[in-house]
Amino acid sequence: MSAATPQADPRARVLASFERQSIMRLIGAELGEVEPGRVEILLPYRADLCQQNGFLHAGISTTIADSAGGYAAYSLFEPGEDVLTSEFKMNFLAPADGERFVASGRVLKPGRRLSVCQVEMHAWRGERATLCLAGLMTTVRVTPR
Repeated sequence: MSAATPQADPRARVLASFERQSIMRLIGAELGEVEPGRVEILLPYRADLCQQNGFLHAGISTTIADSAGGYAAYSLFEPGEDVLTSEFKMNFLAPADGERFVASGRVLKPGRRLSVCQVEMHAWRGERATLCLAGLMTTVRVTPR
């Protein structure tokens, strides 16, 4: 398969997979920047995604961070391969209080089977970003049987 085909294009493959994630549609998340080994996921503020104090719920924060890291790893895989999370550790550094949220994932160590990624999630209010979540995760490359 040549590099010119859409399936070989990492952004096209990430976008196609992202569009199949019904949870992303449910919460209103969108795919942001996609580069080999780096992906962003954008989420506008919604009151129904918040916890009792009005901050984005930790479960939603980790959902978009997990997907950003997973897709960062996936962007380096071959067409036909897929990705699963095998482990993650998230640290919450500040309340997720903002108008919009940006989760980013970056591959630290790609591997044949396992890849380690760094993830972050920032809450944006106007032009000011607050780092709310930082973590590490391990993804598994799933090859066709």
